[in-house]
Amino acid sequence: MSVGNDSGGDDAPMNEINTTPLVDVMLVLLIIFLITVPVVIQTVPLTLPTVTNLPTTTKPENVLISVDGNCDTYWGQTKVDTKQELLDRGVDALKKEIARQEALGAKVELPEVHIRGDKDVAYRCIGGVVFTMQRAGFLKVGFISEPTPGNVTRDF
Repeated sequence: MSVGNDSGGDDAPMNEINTTPLVDVMLVLLIIFLITVPVVIQTVPLTLPTVTNLPTTTKPENVLISVDGNCDTYWGQTKVDTKQELLDRGVDALKKEIARQEALGAKVELPEVHIRGDKDVAYRCIGGVVFTMQRAGFLKVGFISEPTPGNVTRDF
């Protein structure tokens, strides 16, 4: 607080700055940011899965589909030209497997679809195969990948 001028004249310039309004504004802004930041940042609490590669158990009834880098689809080693052909093969394979299991008198377990996709293929190609196989009636669709060396868990 300034009580008087050092030079004694009323016309002399004041060389002190009143910082009280600046501090008041800064405190108000600090309080506003402390209150609004938690409201603006909204996240859903998730526990993300940890990844371990487990060896797949290959059953003869499982369907192996491959998709190469050109978006060509293969049922086993045979090329499938259209999505309709893939759908028809999937429906036929599923019906045959269900009939086989019912003839044996066993509990019906639906086979799985294992998709092997090239790393450079567009996801729309693999997504189309997943959609087609789900339309055919397969409930379990999995992806086969190349594990990194030393990153395989084995159950003995």
